[in-house]
Amino acid sequence: MSKLGNLGARLHHGEVGYDFIKNRKIWYGVSILITVVAIVGLAVRGLHMGIEFQGGAVFTTPKNMSASVAQAETYAEEASGHDAIVQKLGDGSLRIQIAAIDTSTSDKIKTALSEDLGVEAERINADLVGPSWGEQIANKAWQGLGIFLFLVVIYLAIAFEWRMAVAAFIALIHDITITVGIYALVGFEVTPGTVIGLLTILGYSLYDTVVVFDSLKEQTADITKQSRWTYSEIANRSINSTLVRSVNTTVVALLPVGALLFIGGGVLGAGMLNDISLSLFVGLAAGAYSSIFIATPLVADLKELEPSMRSLKKRVLAKRALGADTDGEPRGVRVPEDDRENGSDDDAAAVVGPRDSSVSRSRGHGRPSGKRR
Repeated sequence: MSKLGNLGARLHHGEVGYDFIKNRKIWYGVSILITVVAIVGLAVRGLHMGIEFQGGAVFTTPKNMSASVAQAETYAEEASGHDAIVQKLGDGSLRIQIAAIDTSTSDKIKTALSEDLGVEAERINADLVGPSWGEQIANKAWQGLGIFLFLVVIYLAIAFEWRMAVAAFIALIHDITITVGIYALVGFEVTPGTVIGLLTILGYSLYDTVVVFDSLKEQTADITKQSRWTYSEIANRSINSTLVRSVNTTVVALLPVGALLFIGGGVLGAGMLNDISLSLFVGLAAGAYSSIFIATPLVADLKELEPSMRSLKKRVLAKRALGADTDGEPRGVRVPEDDRENGSDDDAAAVVGPRDSSVSRSRGHGRPSGKRR
């Protein structure tokens, strides 16, 4: 743990680090590949919408049923003529979902299930969801997502700048697409719990991104007054300085969510936990990835298009071209007069190496004009 703490301190002070900005095209390619796979999975398999969105009935049997999931699924499909989803809950009861049925059909299915399962019909609980109500739920979910994204863009544009707002928006769309695509590939049901999980991970992803943006904003406040670092280099340092914090918070968040997904949903068979925990697990991982590898590199790309940032980059590269030491900083190079007027004391102090002191002392000595003979 002490080694990890030392690594975090060294990353924060810029002593070590990974060049995320330089290798951004690799991570852009990885993100595009994952996104394409998610979109293809969504187009081919589609989303398995729960009865809350398309209407239907849910039958819950008494505890400690002897019938298996496969048997109950066969009984339900024979009784209804529709596909059925059966889950065995932690207390041994069965949860049977059948979509697109009305009240009269529900009563017939309930009677048939009681005979096949050997249970009294009164002990089987039936909950009906109308298709119109499910459509309203779906519309409200889309409205909530749209309002959330709109407010996020407005907030970031005011608190930071529009380039950061655009980058954060793209990162959020990236996270949503991957999470929804994985839902389609694994065939999990989309329920209101899924929507809750999506909105939760979007907020978490935004938090992780804002932490990096805040560090970047602070470090680039007077960036044009120096000629030591380019915007991309400072952006890369911002990522590295917050890297350990992002990894730690993500791992700590994934541990309980993973317990919900693999133990609560897989072992105990709690269906609602599956719906929430899968979206949280995938979304948290995708959000941490996008805040580091997507959002900040996109901001750097957009900022480098500005004339002032282009001019700064030329000044930095010109200074380094005159001579650089092992740290990539100029050696034995005087700060140009323009840089002295527009630069800061830190920039002048960044120049490493001996100066030509004899020329400086003799220049202009006893001559008002300062010219040599």
